[in-house]
Amino acid sequence: MEKTKNREQIIIKTSIIGIIANLFLAGFKAGVGLLANSVAIVLDAVNNLSDALSSIITIVGTKIAGKAPDKKHPLGHGRVEYLTTLAIAIIILYAGFTSLIESIKKIIHPVTPQYTKVGLLIIVVAVFVKIGLGTYVQGKGRKVDSDTLIASGKDALFDAIISAATVFAAIVFIISGLSLESYLGVIISAIIIKSGFDMIRETVSEILGERVDSDIAIKVKEIIVSFPEVSGAYDLVIHNYGPERLIGSVHIEVPENMTVKELDKLEREIAARIGKETGVIMTGVSVYSRNVSNPKSVEIENKIKAVASNYKEVLQIHGFYLDEEAMNYRFDIIIDYDYKNREEIYQKVVDELKEIYPEYDIFATLDVDISE
Repeated sequence: MEKTKNREQIIIKTSIIGIIANLFLAGFKAGVGLLANSVAIVLDAVNNLSDALSSIITIVGTKIAGKAPDKKHPLGHGRVEYLTTLAIAIIILYAGFTSLIESIKKIIHPVTPQYTKVGLLIIVVAVFVKIGLGTYVQGKGRKVDSDTLIASGKDALFDAIISAATVFAAIVFIISGLSLESYLGVIISAIIIKSGFDMIRETVSEILGERVDSDIAIKVKEIIVSFPEVSGAYDLVIHNYGPERLIGSVHIEVPENMTVKELDKLEREIAARIGKETGVIMTGVSVYSRNVSNPKSVEIENKIKAVASNYKEVLQIHGFYLDEEAMNYRFDIIIDYDYKNREEIYQKVVDELKEIYPEYDIFATLDVDISE
């Protein structure tokens, strides 16, 4: 709880700094742009205003996301941060399309820009301010795992490049008389629009549910297999309910002769250690039983893996168990998502095994490639 509160305070403090800096830059750029009759500078000022508004939305979203869980939302409100990012992306898109329209109007009805030394100096200063702000915000975003802050930091650094391009266009005009303002405005608009669409795409992907982060998956599985009773960890699923709330479940492979009492103790210890070392809340630890004293099971399992190795699309075989009394064996098979007809490979493996061991029934589950 204390960690979450500190994270919220850092995000809000960083956002307030962003608001102040962007309002300061927007005011100066707008004044310079209007005096110089420069559409690019004015559009850059508008972009600073949209950045300030983004920071305000970030603060509101962070406050809502930090609300305690309730009956209707027992896992908290952390996913509001994704909606916050989505709202910022929409603002960016709006700013981009508005800028594009204004730039095209200026191309159709051109206006000669007028630059002053003071104006150019202010823009140069703005470049350095944006570099400092972007680096600061992005660093804080990585520190507290805030996608919104990271995106804001990148946007600020990008703004620095755009402002530098505006200075370049001004120098070109002063030297050659060639006005690039309107065309530069189109380029700036296109960049802003692309940034907005990229942000929407990434945020929607997170809302849909992405593959488990490989570093977290590997760490969780390393913890699990460090317990001497566990011979494997599979089917790890981690749901993201916000940066500070990850909910997980997993299958562990344990000896078939473990008692319920022993399993209960083991599962609780695994969940506690994972929570302490990774922050992932394990809501389910299921088991695969493993044969411990049947040489035939070793033979069949090795044969299954040998058959599967002939198909490059097969990523893993796990959860094997031989039931001699019922004359059957079971296992899960994971086939690469990139292969379109996964069922075809699955059936080939099963058919081949039926020919090798016709006396046994096969219960093979076509599993999914969820985590590393």
